[in-house]
Amino acid sequence: MLKVVHLNTYDGNGGAGRGCMRLNRALITQGINSKMVVHYKFGNNPQIDTFNSNSIQKAYTAFTIILERILAKRFLKPLMKTPFSFAWFGRSVIHHPDVNNADIIHLHWINHGFLDPKHIAEIAKLNKPVVWTFHDSNAFTGGCHVRYACDHFVRECGNCPLLVKPSDGDISHQIWLQKNKAYHQLDFVIAAPSLWMQQSIANSSLMQGKAIHHIPNTLETDIFKPIAKQQAKEKAGLPIDKFVFLSGFMPSRKDLHKGTQYLLDSLELLKQRLGIDADKIELIVFGNRGTEGLPDFPFKTSFLGTINNDEQLALHYAAADAFLIPSLEDNLPYTVMESLACGTPVIAFTTGGIPDMVKHEYNGYLATYRSAESFTDGMEWVIKHPQPQLLQKQARDTVMEMFSEEVIAKKHIELYQSLLNGVGGNDV
Repeated sequence: MLKVVHLNTYDGNGGAGRGCMRLNRALITQGINSKMVVHYKFGNNPQIDTFNSNSIQKAYTAFTIILERILAKRFLKPLMKTPFSFAWFGRSVIHHPDVNNADIIHLHWINHGFLDPKHIAEIAKLNKPVVWTFHDSNAFTGGCHVRYACDHFVRECGNCPLLVKPSDGDISHQIWLQKNKAYHQLDFVIAAPSLWMQQSIANSSLMQGKAIHHIPNTLETDIFKPIAKQQAKEKAGLPIDKFVFLSGFMPSRKDLHKGTQYLLDSLELLKQRLGIDADKIELIVFGNRGTEGLPDFPFKTSFLGTINNDEQLALHYAAADAFLIPSLEDNLPYTVMESLACGTPVIAFTTGGIPDMVKHEYNGYLATYRSAESFTDGMEWVIKHPQPQLLQKQARDTVMEMFSEEVIAKKHIELYQSLLNGVGGNDV
């Protein structure tokens, strides 16, 4: 039986962690001996292992994660909220039994003191095929996870706009050099969840010569599934006579890549356009941020907080009439896939990997990038759509055809087997 080990910093904390867990589950359902080992384990799932064998090691791991964040403030501009990881801490993984026994080593998100360049290179000693899924841009930049318009990664990072003291030889360039050295020592193939990510990797100076395969993430379509709208709204305690918009994680205005200001502007514009009909609209927001310091919303808004239960989360997706995501850069955001799987259309900007999932005026609306007016057009379009049930069906069909567990597991298995057979060429 094919044995695969997945390495990720956390167990389900964040999109990459969830993606890793979901792929692990999908592979198991296809008969693969798949295991997940994490740097820091939050949960109690006995099927997920950790490199921390005792409480002292776990405390040290937590200490390094926190220390990196504290030290980072000395180097990063205070107003720049773009995620950035340094290569100060790392750990060896090559002696763990699950890593040693695996036929395939599959890396995922390995920041926050987990696998620094030195310990990435060390994996080469095992002489095993390595697959690495890039859940964001960090692996091929000098530290940032979100690039925006910066193209330094195409050449050599340096003069980083996120740093307090940018220069040709700044810390972003030093990290770039460390990664460049490590990547020449370890042979690996890359799984890019989105076409946008695949093209970005192909343009990267660090990834020249690496094989890149476009393989999306997956999710549990038996949990994230449609429920009749009226039934779902009643169960979720939402008004059945209103058009309900749902949005995820409401960050502050300073979290630039989440596009909060565009959402606020779009909602205000929608209220002006609807006039007296604005009372028929309601917004619900879930996410891991409190309600303190949030701006005023032009519609009645309810904040659900963090929803840790997937069945409850799926219920709210199914109850909503449309999902709003104003993100300015995202690889293959799970909120979009989850919403579509529940039969709920999505309004989003045309950016990152979102167009891989949202088909314009088929299962949602792709607004012009950074245009609040266009985003509002999308909200109006879905409110006035003459066949909402058709939209809901097409949303679900998209996920089942392109992102179901069976489809994505088989794509990974084909890649694993090709590597074990000595082939694994680029599909760019």
